Amino acid sequence: MEKASKLLQLEQSGVVAVIRKPRPEDILPLVDALVEGGVKTLELTVDTEQAFTQMRKAKERLGKDVLVGAGTVLDAETARTAIQAGAEFVFSPNYNEDLIQMANSYGVISIPGVMTPSEIVEAYKLGADVVKIFPASIGGPSYIKDLQGPLGHIPMIPTGGVTAENAGDFIKNGATAVGAGGSLVNKRLLEQQDFAGITTLAKQFTANVKMAREEQQS
Repeated sequence: MEKASKLLQLEQSGVVAVIRKPRPEDILPLVDALVEGGVKTLELTVDTEQAFTQMRKAKERLGKDVLVGAGTVLDAETARTAIQAGAEFVFSPNYNEDLIQMANSYGVISIPGVMTPSEIVEAYKLGADVVKIFPASIGGPSYIKDLQGPLGHIPMIPTGGVTAENAGDFIKNGATAVGAGGSLVNKRLLEQQDFAGITTLAKQFTANVKMAREEQQS
């Protein structure tokens, strides 16, 4: 039941912030800035310095209202280490059965990377909870719409090429949520420690996702 509630929380959040390789000392103010802007699902990539320590600190700081997970997880053992550090979901650019089963064995959300319909179906059959359409820039929002016809029962999170401007289009075309890296966790703003600027970006993303969902319902 806990996984089901976290899956719902992930869907409701609408935006997954991909945090890749910031300085360790910037991570906590960065996550505070993102959460202040309404982004409640945070992915810290495992190639970040002190990734597992920082993941644990972020989760302790943010509590139950924010999901904290691991990204760029390429194998089952890295998934295990991330989960033991408190990761509530595991994002991968690829998919393999061992990695998916490792996440499932701990009751943690598994989100492997896929692109083709065959990969999507195979990953879902292997036990993926959600699939990451990556890189989403190749097909854009229309590709998500095309996939929804035969595969609408499989939750999809496009990542790679998602911006504040097109996030709503991905949602309107059937995405469960969107993943955003450099367009949200802006490198220039981070270098300048302009966390208020990152909060502004986060607000733009969450507002556009909310607007798209309201249009869907109207």
